[in-house]
Amino acid sequence: MKKNITVTKPFLPPVEEYKKLVDKIWENCWVTNNGPFNKKFKEKLKEYLGVSNICLTVNGHMALDIAIKGLGIKGEVITTPFTFASTTHALVLNGITPVFCDIKEDDLTIDVDKIEELITPKTTAILAVHVYGHNCDYEKIDHIAKKYNLKVIYDAAHSFGVNKDGVSISSLGDASIFSFHATKVFNSIEGGAIIFKDKKLERIFNSYINFGIEGQEQIDFVGENAKMNEFQAAMGLLNLQYIDKVIERRKKITNLYIKRISKVKGINYVFNNNKDGYTYNYSYFPIIVDSEVAGFSRDDLYDFLQVRNIHTRKYFYPLVTDYGCYNGKFSNVNIPVAKKISKKILCLPLYDSLSLDDVNDICDIIINYKGEMDNA
Repeated sequence: MKKNITVTKPFLPPVEEYKKLVDKIWENCWVTNNGPFNKKFKEKLKEYLGVSNICLTVNGHMALDIAIKGLGIKGEVITTPFTFASTTHALVLNGITPVFCDIKEDDLTIDVDKIEELITPKTTAILAVHVYGHNCDYEKIDHIAKKYNLKVIYDAAHSFGVNKDGVSISSLGDASIFSFHATKVFNSIEGGAIIFKDKKLERIFNSYINFGIEGQEQIDFVGENAKMNEFQAAMGLLNLQYIDKVIERRKKITNLYIKRISKVKGINYVFNNNKDGYTYNYSYFPIIVDSEVAGFSRDDLYDFLQVRNIHTRKYFYPLVTDYGCYNGKFSNVNIPVAKKISKKILCLPLYDSLSLDDVNDICDIIINYKGEMDNA
């Protein structure tokens, strides 16, 4: 393929619309520190997500870091190895020991039936991830948390706009965090948010976000500089106007992938749209390559597509437990499903501006590759 197809591409609103808001920032001469766009963006997000309490941050990682600090989480935290680096790094950088639980094979979220056996007297929380926008079994997680008096944080970086029966899954747990990175379904260039139930946490989170400052002469926490600036908030405000159209477009692309890929033996797609009452955001289109059936491995397909200018992503690979920075620290963890999936997973290109013709071309190339392998 002559055209270069990336695995993802950020949605950007019409530049003229953004320029108008930038002109307003210049007029206000207010570029950070809880400016007018920041305040408006926060209120619009509350309205869209149907939540009462939200704090904005410079990125999703800082949202998670602040949530951990603000909730006073220490000791050990049960989490998943099948996630982006940020999830585990945030724990480790706060002096917390991550305890890795295996994942479910159907939707790749944390296996709730294996959580309790990992709880020790040092366990203080569960940090679960809604993978690819597929929600965790939050009812069982919350039941376990109440039984053992644990905090719950949901990493919802993939799940903006996902809801059940019209209620956003961001309202789950003690806190849920979002990433508004450029590669996400919804972006504010960079950015993040913490959503939480207890109104009293707002003061604590906001203080941690701004160096621990609570007044001109009062600093009560060892905080950080995690503030969202006005340029990010302005982009978020604009993109929020387009998010429903973006998700609808991604849905069409996903459905076409499913229609075409489901015919290829040895390639299974990871998309669970059969749960009653759920509305998804079509954030990723991951496939699992079964080399014994397909006749080629995930890495073979990755390389084959790469030289044809179709860029995919082994996401998540390697597992967090296999990172060089954690060399040998988590070698004894029992996570067979996560290990198996990480060697088979591949995310195909998916973004709102990807044409259906390009999707068909990608599928044709994969189908033809399968045919070549069968006849080899």
